[in-house]
Amino acid sequence: MTDASIINKAQSWLNSNIDTQTKAEINALLNAEDPAELIDSFYRDLEFGTGGLRGIMGVGSNRINVYTIGMATQGLANYLKASFPNQEISVAVTNDSRLNNTLFADTTANVMTANGIKVKYFKEMRPTPMLSFAIRHFGCESGVMVTASHNPKEYNGYKVYWNDGGQVVAPHDKNIITEVLKIKSIDDVNWNKNDALKEFIEEDFDLIYLNEVKKLSLSPQFNILAKDMPIVFSPIHGASGKMVPAALKVFGFENIHIVEEQKEPNGNFPTVKYPNPEEAEALDLSIKLGKKVKAELVLACDPDGDRTAAVVPNENGDFELLNGNQTGALIIYYLLNLYREQGRLTGNQFTVSTIVTTDLLGVISKDFKVEYFNVLTGFKNIAKVILANEGKKEFIAGGEESYGFLVGDFARDKDGVSACAIVAEIAAYYRQKGMGLIDVLAEIYQKYGFYKESLISITKKGKDGAEQIQELMKGFRTNKPSSINGIKVEKVIDVQESRIYDMKGNKEYHLDLEKSNVIQFYLEDGSKISARPSGTEPKIKYYISVNEPLPNRAAYRKVEASLERKINALKDFFG
Repeated sequence: MTDASIINKAQSWLNSNIDTQTKAEINALLNAEDPAELIDSFYRDLEFGTGGLRGIMGVGSNRINVYTIGMATQGLANYLKASFPNQEISVAVTNDSRLNNTLFADTTANVMTANGIKVKYFKEMRPTPMLSFAIRHFGCESGVMVTASHNPKEYNGYKVYWNDGGQVVAPHDKNIITEVLKIKSIDDVNWNKNDALKEFIEEDFDLIYLNEVKKLSLSPQFNILAKDMPIVFSPIHGASGKMVPAALKVFGFENIHIVEEQKEPNGNFPTVKYPNPEEAEALDLSIKLGKKVKAELVLACDPDGDRTAAVVPNENGDFELLNGNQTGALIIYYLLNLYREQGRLTGNQFTVSTIVTTDLLGVISKDFKVEYFNVLTGFKNIAKVILANEGKKEFIAGGEESYGFLVGDFARDKDGVSACAIVAEIAAYYRQKGMGLIDVLAEIYQKYGFYKESLISITKKGKDGAEQIQELMKGFRTNKPSSINGIKVEKVIDVQESRIYDMKGNKEYHLDLEKSNVIQFYLEDGSKISARPSGTEPKIKYYISVNEPLPNRAAYRKVEASLERKINALKDFFG
């Protein structure tokens, strides 16, 4: 039997001022023999997670549609007016290529203007980092990016940014939700748009952004020498198809090949199962073109252009997809080396990554005597550290395992556009030394240890799935394992409870980190497993990290195989 509160919520939507098509779809759900879709559509209101508001498109309070977008925007507008009283408020808005994105971006802009808020509205879709930069450039109080990042085509979402250009963090995220929850009815939304308050961001803004990207180059002379280096790029039907090739060109690269089948924006993502560059399948066409043109580097971005995948030829001439931890290590290692070569390391710089990202980034930073911050999952937490140190210390770079990187601080979210340019520059720099990027990784691993990581992501659908995940996390807390796959657990970190448990010494310590539903297990052999529920989807994720010494370059594949066996054993244990 369907819970009465769910039926009441559906009825309240029917009784509000919604369009006839939506009413017909709700009635169909109410009259369906199987109530599962009705329950999942109305059992809760969408919440902001690490990526903001995100969900499956459709009717209902737990779906992305013009009404949930409108209600979220009304709540945001109310919070902005309370946060900036008696001020002229402006908000930047854009979107990527997903289905309904123009409709949802228009809805956002219209509700903002209806509330007397000015909107800086990108005339054409642009990548997420350009939205972040626009907020800072135009002095906006907030911004909205309509995207579901790399999720399947059924999804859409709504990333909210604050005046620093970073995604909203506490207390703003929770306060915005509080304001959204005050909107009891769709009829509480002010839908009376005022186009006079809307100003378009034109194409000339691209040049302003690209000028900032160009400043990131640390070895332009090597880029010129490698201008003929064959580079393949795919936007995977997303919003980066114009900006990444332009960024590569301002860095000096000329031999750029775009994957024709994935060049045009298309929210159906017809050539891939998932528009996620972390998935090797999404890069099949890119690698095919790479082989054809004998590319020395293959690059791809997700639909909103904030994540970067890099594929490189290995010692056998085969193309090898680097994971996000490897790409992040290459970026940090290159930048710190060049900073040191150019005498720019003053002891007043810092790098940042997240607690589920490889520890290797911290090890490299420590070797260069650069301060390193380890923060909670979500790039918004990296942006928070940048803001806290603004005017005091220089941010060099930050990154996370999920292919998100930021170099420099003119934007405050992961930037796939500039990351593509930087990775190409790294390839050009080491090309002059007769090294490929696998060779550079081998150099890093010989110095600091061979780190290898993997991710298990288990989906539990619907309301029941969400409850199962919570029970699983509760079980980890109440019955901490003394061993995992036969290997002793030496330490458990419970970020939610702010506790560090020394299992070996049977002691407890306080953890000085913001609370989050994450548990980490440190094993006797140096392995680390982090478990956390997704903030935006009904999933639980296990981040596995293992490491061993790499005695020499010749042992690369042997050590890699050993680490792979360790990872597979841990995957079997958790999966």
